[in-house]
Amino acid sequence: MATVPSSARVVVIGAGIVGNSLVHHLARLGWRDMVQIDQGPLPNPGGSTGHASNFIFPVDHSREITDLTLDSMRQYKELGVFTESGGFELARTPARMEELRRRMSSAKAWGIEAELVSPEFVKEKVPFIETDQFIGAFWTPSVGVVDSLRAGTIMREGAVDAGALTVVPNVEVLGMDTEEGADGRRRITRVRTDAGDIEAEHVVIATGVWSPKLGDMAGISIPLTPAVHQMISVGPCPQLTEREGEISFPIVRDMDTFCYERQHGADMEVGSYAHRAILHEPEDIPSLEQAKLSPTEMPFTSDDFDPQLEQAYELMPELLGAEGAEMRYAINGLLSLTCDGAPILGESDVKGLWTASAVWIKEGPGVGRAVAEWMTHGYSEIDLSHSDIARFHDHQKRREHTRRRTTESFIKTYGIVHPAEQYESDRDQRLSPMHESQKKLGAFFFETAGWERPHWYESNADLLDVYGDAVMPRTHEWDARWWSPIINAEHLRMREAAGVIDLSAFQVIDIVGPAALDAVQRTCVAQCNVAVGKVVYTPVLNAAGGFLSDLTVMRLDEDHFRVVTGGAHGPVDRKTFADQLALVNDGTTTLTDVTDAVSTIGLWGPRARDILASLTSDDVSDEGFGFLTCREIQVGGVTVLASRISYVGELGWELYVAMDDAAELWDTLLDAGAAHGARPVGIGVYGTTGRIEKGYRAYGFELDAERSIVEAGMQRPKVKAADFVGKEAYLRQREEAPKTVLCTLTVEDHTSASGEKRYMLGGEPILTRGGGTLTDGHGHHPYVTTAGSAPSLGKHVLMAYLPPEQAVIGTELAVSYMEELYPVTVRSVDATPLLDPANERIR
Repeated sequence: MATVPSSARVVVIGAGIVGNSLVHHLARLGWRDMVQIDQGPLPNPGGSTGHASNFIFPVDHSREITDLTLDSMRQYKELGVFTESGGFELARTPARMEELRRRMSSAKAWGIEAELVSPEFVKEKVPFIETDQFIGAFWTPSVGVVDSLRAGTIMREGAVDAGALTVVPNVEVLGMDTEEGADGRRRITRVRTDAGDIEAEHVVIATGVWSPKLGDMAGISIPLTPAVHQMISVGPCPQLTEREGEISFPIVRDMDTFCYERQHGADMEVGSYAHRAILHEPEDIPSLEQAKLSPTEMPFTSDDFDPQLEQAYELMPELLGAEGAEMRYAINGLLSLTCDGAPILGESDVKGLWTASAVWIKEGPGVGRAVAEWMTHGYSEIDLSHSDIARFHDHQKRREHTRRRTTESFIKTYGIVHPAEQYESDRDQRLSPMHESQKKLGAFFFETAGWERPHWYESNADLLDVYGDAVMPRTHEWDARWWSPIINAEHLRMREAAGVIDLSAFQVIDIVGPAALDAVQRTCVAQCNVAVGKVVYTPVLNAAGGFLSDLTVMRLDEDHFRVVTGGAHGPVDRKTFADQLALVNDGTTTLTDVTDAVSTIGLWGPRARDILASLTSDDVSDEGFGFLTCREIQVGGVTVLASRISYVGELGWELYVAMDDAAELWDTLLDAGAAHGARPVGIGVYGTTGRIEKGYRAYGFELDAERSIVEAGMQRPKVKAADFVGKEAYLRQREEAPKTVLCTLTVEDHTSASGEKRYMLGGEPILTRGGGTLTDGHGHHPYVTTAGSAPSLGKHVLMAYLPPEQAVIGTELAVSYMEELYPVTVRSVDATPLLDPANERIR
């Protein structure tokens, strides 16, 4: 039996599927001197890997999760532990059938074989099912089950055989030590265990439901909660005993009852996500000695399961009610949930301390490979931006926030969730100074990073009569859910006069000191060694040349740069700049997040200059205040840092003001703007309609780590001489023909088979006009990255990456929406906007 060594290059804590996959891939990438420890015995240390539902349905509406799942399936097959069974997702209601049609869109977009089938088709493959209980189904032939314990054992032992890994089970972690470096950043130094201390350069927490407890030891937050998933096993069932092997019938997800039925030898397992959210604290999970089965297999609470058991009997009465069949196994199994449903991956605020947490079996090997690549190269082949641990804001790190959000979202595991759907729990975490004024104006608030942001204002409903059908109304409830034609009316008023927009959710970061320029230059693609008062829009890349972000940098003084980025991605960008600053900082340069001290208000439209000029004695003419410049001015007695930039394609400014003065500035702008026809305008215009008419790209939509500047059509004539992350890859990309091209398309006819007009929401596949599949040079199928109204054009506009041969203006294609084809035409194949291509309105 191995003993705990006194030092290691990397310590991986956890021997479930994620930890085992990670050591396997680290070893393959050349890592040596690795130690893996777990508090339990091997091969089953008692975590979720040993009891969790081990089947895989590959289709998810998230491309990131789908990519991780497909990669995991590939690895499981290579290990010989995957059994393909096929799987059905049933619809009992017309609403669920609509969701399954949307699911078909995702399947086509991600290239996964699937089809919508009749109850009779299901009956052919699952003869003991009652067809009168459902109206249709989604069939995925590639669904299967895995032996996750066997897979983990193979991977772990492979790393041991390669001489890369020492494995020590039955070791409990007692603490983790950190120290502060000269740059002011903490780093991990050792793991303390009941079998001795291990000095370590890197530590990875891959302990599933116990992760928050270990994170606390190092002073970091891993905001997940252990939650119960109930499962029973009924058998022996005569219909199953006739078949050989573990599984021979397709797995059934009874989506509208939030249950599944999965054969396991002679038994039928029934699992439920329909019960109340039963959450636990990591510290309350029983020890190995206390647990009757394993620590993550809690006592079954039958009252929670009884309604679902009755529904399962209705679906499969002859099977589950067969003579001799009885409940042979029943648990409340623990799994990990997060406040936004995504895993928690990457390096924490403590240098060298990584996490690979909140990962399910279907994503385990994919996560192991991706995190190993991230640790080795600084990036992974699969874009993990939505799972990055750095994404969490302070309020999201609270356990109470995680509990409230997961209590709300658990029941939606099999739910019909609209793409724009908002959480109801734990709201009002961050309110702008204008919040009370906005409530009086009838603001409909969406949440971003805890900020309550008006998406539109009911006070602007009178504009619906002003603009009539130009607001492009939507009659179908799904298309119009979490949307209002008022957004388009506000858009038209901004284009005609002006709009005032609350942008308080911007993340604002000041970098001040002698190393500020060096840090900013290393981080940003664009030239940031510019004159004081210049504004720079720039991509930020990883070492492979993929997008990490796009943001704005203002040079406020020789040694003072202000970074402005989106609220949702702000913490990640802060970490990106902090990481680069740490490489050049001697302790004299500071990075300060001033988001809570600075509010931002946007003023745009053809009358924006008239409105601002009426409130200041400063020169705001085009000659006196040029585009992409910034400076302090006085607006109605308030000091404002005005930045002349536009994300909506109109003349105007972003106005940065102290939080204490923001409400006054807001009221002043609205009061002065009223005489010019200005209105308060919501984020629906700023984030969608305004930007899509101009073809402006958005991070997380058009821009991600798997896209290049060239493919996005954002390359500039020259590349700066200064070095920056991703420069070598970017220079290479500029010399190569793009494998895919970002295009703007318009929908030519919205009429569905029913005669009702339908409007795409995003994520739908782009096909040939006849419905044929397209594939780009990366092997990806085109899909809609952004969809939205372009009221100034009277068109619904889509953005999508297309194969170069289709990226030609005038190419006629189709978009598949709810399993119907709608004609679309390519209108732009670069960054040239459909509205005002010469950008005269901005001036």
